[in-house]
Amino acid sequence: MNINDNEQTPLEHWRVGVETRMLVSARNGATQLCMFEQWIAPGNGAPTHLHPVEEVLTVHQGEAEFWLDHERLVVKAGQSVIVPAGRAHGFRNCGTVLLHIHAVLASAVFEATPEGATEPVRRWDVAPGGADLTFASNLTASRKANVKS
Repeated sequence: MNINDNEQTPLEHWRVGVETRMLVSARNGATQLCMFEQWIAPGNGAPTHLHPVEEVLTVHQGEAEFWLDHERLVVKAGQSVIVPAGRAHGFRNCGTVLLHIHAVLASAVFEATPEGATEPVRRWDVAPGGADLTFASNLTASRKANVKS
């Protein structure tokens, strides 16, 4: 059994106004799920993207405008959105306070393809033998980088 001390996991700066903390992923032993939380400043969010797996997003604080394909709706604290695999979606903090969300994806590795991109972005990956291969940019670009093992 693994116990992860989430308070010891550092925050990651993903985009302007977005801080992320990985809770569970391949990096710390998961094989089927990826869980993370984000804090998003008003007006900021996640641009349109898709995942190859289902995702559940839960708002803990604030409110967000979510979109799925062409449908838009406001989600408030205590509400969740289920995003089917392969569907274009995104969100922005439409409120005046910090938005706190929790996300769960049905894969131990975070993978998202931004709208208009041909290659996915991957995060929290672990290579065979346990080498950490965290990808913070386009997968194609990361293949060109030297990864220490």
